[in-house]
Amino acid sequence: MSLSLDATQLDRYSRHLITDEIGPEGQATLLDSSVLVVGAGGLGAPVIQYLAAAGVGTLGVVDDDVVERSNLQRQVIHADSDVGRPKVDSAAAFVADLNPDVTVETHDRRLSPDNAAELIADYDLVVDGSDNFPTRYLLNDACRLAEVPLVNGAVYKFEGQVTTLVPDGPCYRCLFPEAPDPGTVPDCATTGVLGVLPGTIGCLQATEAVKLLVGVGDPLVGTLLSYDAMELATERVPYQQSPDCPVCGEGGIDSIAAVDYSDGCGIDDPQPNA
Repeated sequence: MSLSLDATQLDRYSRHLITDEIGPEGQATLLDSSVLVVGAGGLGAPVIQYLAAAGVGTLGVVDDDVVERSNLQRQVIHADSDVGRPKVDSAAAFVADLNPDVTVETHDRRLSPDNAAELIADYDLVVDGSDNFPTRYLLNDACRLAEVPLVNGAVYKFEGQVTTLVPDGPCYRCLFPEAPDPGTVPDCATTGVLGVLPGTIGCLQATEAVKLLVGVGDPLVGTLLSYDAMELATERVPYQQSPDCPVCGEGGIDSIAAVDYSDGCGIDDPQPNA
């Protein structure tokens, strides 16, 4: 890791450099770091925007969707001129215009059990900006097996939540052992979502990512932070690692091949770890 910053970087990151918690060494760490953002939509957009502004050197973006006009009410890195464009390409163009220090690696595909391990392996940290339970459980399981930290976020109408999952802490299945039955939790296309809500939750996810990368503060490990935009209220709910968890407990799975992510994401018969 090099602490050498050029004159432009000294200017760009000056507000980081003068903080005791980040400083030149922390900024150099950010510039040398890599983060995979899964989803370039409502949550992924502010995550990508603020991690790029912070100078995270490499951002991977996974998304197989194209920009639609209905996205623009909340997906702030895309513009009207991007409608019909792959979201990963729109995100890369946005970052290139915002901060030339950042390299964007685009993955124009849907995260799946076939590619998750390969995608995650190249990054220091993963941020989950997905909008469905199979992807959330798949990311949890794959990141846990790869020992890669994961920042999870979710939104629903006027409510959101954030938690941080690290290799030696409880995982998403300790918090939510089973996914809801398919179709029981409607998405934002059905129920709607307050446009600024994903921005709030995504910014919290980006904050957690920066803290983890630099090694400062108290991340939301073993804590679910819930946010109610209507009341402007937050609640912190602690949770613990479950010894019976099929992923991080005794005798948990040793491969995501053991899980059927198309049918509730459950693990009926986990195989012992090798």
